[in-house]
Amino acid sequence: MSDAKRKDELGIKRAITRRDFLNGAALTVGGSLALSGNVWAEVFGLPKSPLESPRDAPAYYPPAKTGLRGSHDGSWEVAHEMRDGKQWGKAVPDNESYDLIVVGAGISGLAAAYFYRQQAGPKSRILILDNHDDFGGHAKRNEFHPGGRLLIGYGGTQSIAGPQLYSSQAKALFSDLGIEVARFEKYFDRQFFESHGLSHGIFFDKETFGTDRTVAGIGKPSWPEFLAKTPLPEKAQKDLARLYTDKIDYLPNKTPAEKKVYLARTSYKDFLLNDVKVDPAVVSFFRSSTYGLYGVGIEAVPAGDLAGLKDHPGFQGMDLSGPLGPGIGLEVTRQDAEPYIYHFPDGNASVARLLVRKLIPGAAPGGTMEDIVLAKMDYSELDGESSPVRIRLNSTVINAQNEGGAPSAKEVTVTYVRGGQARSVRGAACILACWNMVIPYLCPEISDKQKQALAYGVKVPLVYTNVQLRNRTAFEKLKLSSLTCPGSYFSDIALDFPVSIGGYEYPKSADDPCVIHMQHVPCSPGLPAREQQRAGRNQLFSTKFETFESNIRDQLSRVLGPGFDPAQDIEGITVNRWPHGYAYEYNSLYDPEWPAGQSPCEIGRKPVGHIHIANSDAGAFAYTNEAIDQGYRAVAEITKA
Repeated sequence: MSDAKRKDELGIKRAITRRDFLNGAALTVGGSLALSGNVWAEVFGLPKSPLESPRDAPAYYPPAKTGLRGSHDGSWEVAHEMRDGKQWGKAVPDNESYDLIVVGAGISGLAAAYFYRQQAGPKSRILILDNHDDFGGHAKRNEFHPGGRLLIGYGGTQSIAGPQLYSSQAKALFSDLGIEVARFEKYFDRQFFESHGLSHGIFFDKETFGTDRTVAGIGKPSWPEFLAKTPLPEKAQKDLARLYTDKIDYLPNKTPAEKKVYLARTSYKDFLLNDVKVDPAVVSFFRSSTYGLYGVGIEAVPAGDLAGLKDHPGFQGMDLSGPLGPGIGLEVTRQDAEPYIYHFPDGNASVARLLVRKLIPGAAPGGTMEDIVLAKMDYSELDGESSPVRIRLNSTVINAQNEGGAPSAKEVTVTYVRGGQARSVRGAACILACWNMVIPYLCPEISDKQKQALAYGVKVPLVYTNVQLRNRTAFEKLKLSSLTCPGSYFSDIALDFPVSIGGYEYPKSADDPCVIHMQHVPCSPGLPAREQQRAGRNQLFSTKFETFESNIRDQLSRVLGPGFDPAQDIEGITVNRWPHGYAYEYNSLYDPEWPAGQSPCEIGRKPVGHIHIANSDAGAFAYTNEAIDQGYRAVAEITKA
């Protein structure tokens, strides 16, 4: 079949209507900074006048944009130009002065603003600057509107993981926002998929396994019976059945402490091949199973990190009790012991929305965790002159410096670029709630040692894609709720979480429009974890929307088979591209054991004069509670000074 005919079958040439354009497919090209005021005026049907940004347009509503989102075009170019040495000339002063300037409107930055107001009072003046066209950072809300119906998806930070492990400060913040995680017990329908006969499955692709085959009901009714349906060779089937069902100690000559040390320094791949002695096809079976949690494959994840996780067997016959052995300080902090049900329809974007409503009450109506789900954010309120807290989007910070130098400085000057113009603003203190790796470029006065520490962790690149389908009948036909696709471009495909809350209803009927989530993690097996992440970042920056779309359509057509028509059944695509994704977490295969206080994240987060640092990078832990805790720590540094 010719490429042209295949594209036609997949629907890649489907015409984009004007409604698609207005909903955001075209708005992502160049993002909010690439179009002139007159172009925006034409798009939205406004009088032609010089708009500083599309925020001034009544139709400005980023969650409804489709196409290429996440680190969208228009959000990253200024930062890259700064990195490469570009100068913007003398900045125009805003003639504004604040008690606190926060760089980054993600959850850490928003939480820092909240904690600062708690300490300094409600009249304290705070400015939050962010380079994206929306707030929330990696907590990204995606909306679709098929036939006037609202469908919500998560484009980044997925759920509230392990809320019982949250610090007292994070729990108090949630309480003040009205978040009671126990309520998700009634909002998250844990029986939905099972009651519809849907289960998790695996897609075996022909490039890896010799044939395209989708097999539902992983491990059911028994592992041998399930595996007999797969294209795996007979030895691999037997090895997998043994791995999942038998309680064998594969390290019989080691003490529990020695086992833990060994597993901390041995990848899961090597453990399977050298200790469990499985067929190499078993490695292919597990190949991408760690992508979503670690951002790398099983060849770069310590086996010990996976002990106790049901999806990574081989440890059920081992005694791994007791403390770690000598020389291993990288104990894994698990947040997956609690049920994974604490999920808003837009993931933790609702946490960000609740924070914004708390900081700027006029930005959204309501007052509960339920009503924030359907609340329409008024973006024109975010940067209002009369508000003590202002959020200024589409504004990339290029410099933050202590005036007169630390530690004698009285204030901080922050320079940012908006609409191609450099501007400056002054504050008594500044919190950099952005990525660690950009901070050395923003703050030349930071020591070389601290710059090296800030640059140590490499953000994990990943892509969260939401695809709006005409219905889910193809999934129902195959009895599928989700799939693992070990050899495919998208490693995971899943129907969205069955959550109904605050008037938002999860699609109950198979004939209703629905959203599915697809995950792509750009890995380079064979390289150390941080090198894989650098390579993946570069790959994502050069990947066009058309490449993602082509892979989406091709893979879904192969996974779902004749019952699915990608040209007709796919009605919307939002690709949340995160080249600088989640915080790097230390990896005992590659990272040393640092003395207390000497890990890169601890050195990197030290304040410099009136400049402080808060983000999940500062704790080397890619979870929402870490972002909140680091915001609290940075504010405590300011208020105790």
